[in-house]
Amino acid sequence: MNDSTPQSPRSSGTFRGLARVIPFARSDLARLGVGMGIMIVSSGVALGIPIALEALVDGPLATGDPVQVWWAVALIALLGFVEAALVLLRRVTVLTPGTRIDSRFRNTIYRHLQDLPIAFHDQWQSGQLLSRANSDVSLIRRWMSFGLVMLVGNVLMIVMGIAVLFHWSPLLAGVFLLCSLPMFYFGTRFRSQYSSLSRAAQDQWGDVSTAVEESVHGIRVLRSFGRGADSLTSFAGRTRAGRNLEVNKGNARAGLGFWLVWVPDFALAACLLTGVWLASDGTLTTGQLFAFFATAAVLAGPIESIGFLLGLTLEAQSGVARIFEVLDESNTITNPENPVTATPSGGSLVFDNVHFRHASQSPDDPDLLDGINLDVRPGETMAIVGATGSGKTTLTALPARLYDVTAGRILLDGVDIRSLDLSALRTRIAMAFEDATLFSETVRDNVLLGRDDLRDADPARSDAVLAQALDVAEAGFVYDLPDGVETIIGEQGLSLSGGQRQRLALARAIACAPDVLVLDDPLSALDVETEARVESALRRVLATTTAIVVAHRPSTVTLADRVALLDNGRITAVGTHSELLANSAAYRHLISSLVDDPGHDSTEEPS
Repeated sequence: MNDSTPQSPRSSGTFRGLARVIPFARSDLARLGVGMGIMIVSSGVALGIPIALEALVDGPLATGDPVQVWWAVALIALLGFVEAALVLLRRVTVLTPGTRIDSRFRNTIYRHLQDLPIAFHDQWQSGQLLSRANSDVSLIRRWMSFGLVMLVGNVLMIVMGIAVLFHWSPLLAGVFLLCSLPMFYFGTRFRSQYSSLSRAAQDQWGDVSTAVEESVHGIRVLRSFGRGADSLTSFAGRTRAGRNLEVNKGNARAGLGFWLVWVPDFALAACLLTGVWLASDGTLTTGQLFAFFATAAVLAGPIESIGFLLGLTLEAQSGVARIFEVLDESNTITNPENPVTATPSGGSLVFDNVHFRHASQSPDDPDLLDGINLDVRPGETMAIVGATGSGKTTLTALPARLYDVTAGRILLDGVDIRSLDLSALRTRIAMAFEDATLFSETVRDNVLLGRDDLRDADPARSDAVLAQALDVAEAGFVYDLPDGVETIIGEQGLSLSGGQRQRLALARAIACAPDVLVLDDPLSALDVETEARVESALRRVLATTTAIVVAHRPSTVTLADRVALLDNGRITAVGTHSELLANSAAYRHLISSLVDDPGHDSTEEPS
């Protein structure tokens, strides 16, 4: 497994681990219990057939009465039909609970992933999360609907069958059990070996899922650099490792299967030798000896299935452990117990001695943000400039609580943002990122993503908000798409150009009509003329909206009323563009080093 994937420090027994499924299955336990009851009854019916055979051999066959033979044959046929009907009923009974448990798990995992902080997603591979939400949940469904019921039913059937064997002959049953004792040893060894193999295989297939996702999303890069063959070689290595683990799992199952077949057969051979001796001296009738081996034949299937069912149980336990590694992750960014509800809405944003560091950082590492003090006035546009790695993107992620400050506080209109309801906070702060992410939805749904209030609103109002946002972002190209704003733009919007995706992401932020707008270089992919038109339209929006704009080129600075220079996690200067050019050598050096398009004047005054 990839070392970057978090591991759970906890380990528990198989059944203790599987017991964590109970809260998801609580409402369906009764129906699963009915399924197990049906399984037990069908097992009893199956074991009734040898009893009927014993009566047949010692009765009608011994006396030669053909009428009684036909009645015995009819009884055995009826028992077989009843057993088959019960098997059908059991499968129908347990099917629905398994699918409902599957649905609850998937919904819970998705909801939890949505709630977990960005720091969690920074650390986990997406393929590992997909593997847990899909493959592992499917394993649990199979185990709940099939493995659990069959394992309990077959174990009880074996217990009842052994009791029946003791009924025929305690001596023969004792010989059978004594010869079967090695199965407990091989079963214990199998459990230890198979648990580790199962976990390793599931983790490996999670890495394979990650590789598939990365290669699909990065197909343009792989092809442009001609690295498709290298990517395939790396992928083949991952799948080969997964295949080897599956082969090892198969070998472990085959080894257990060998003993589960051979040991009972050896026990039957010993019982045959003993049974013939008992029958010869009259201790055991021919019918009883025949019924004993008929019962042993009925038990052969359940005994052989134990290996498969135990393997499925261990895989399910590993799947449960992997799923709860995610579900046990706590959400550190939560709503306050008593959120502040009545707050002003001017858009004042204050960073008060803000520090931030990732939990994974070494104690010796400096804070990424080291005492930020910044006052963004209502309606003001503040540009953040700094060298690569200075902390600009981290700074912009804090107001919406994508991360929480590790010290200090951020005030929105005089209220600590940690005192506000998260949903309310994130409706007041909208963000547009340089790396624009779109969803496999219509243009309308992507742009109006943050406007739940328009979901059931008058269509004319919704259209007006959409049109205004598209107009400001210079995203009128959407009207030329095949279905206009109802066009489904595809996964991550990759059917669009980078500039088109950025403009739609910008329109999405504008459509929210937030108190505070955070723009992390959202115009980097635009050409000179389009950028100029977008900036001109943005000025109308920014005139009445508090904004923080991360500037990676001088032209973006022209949108700002003031500029803050960020250097190694600290604000070292704040002022207008002209003031900083006149008074800050570090700012002049930074501005001169930024690459700008030829059509822009890097010393133009903000307007």
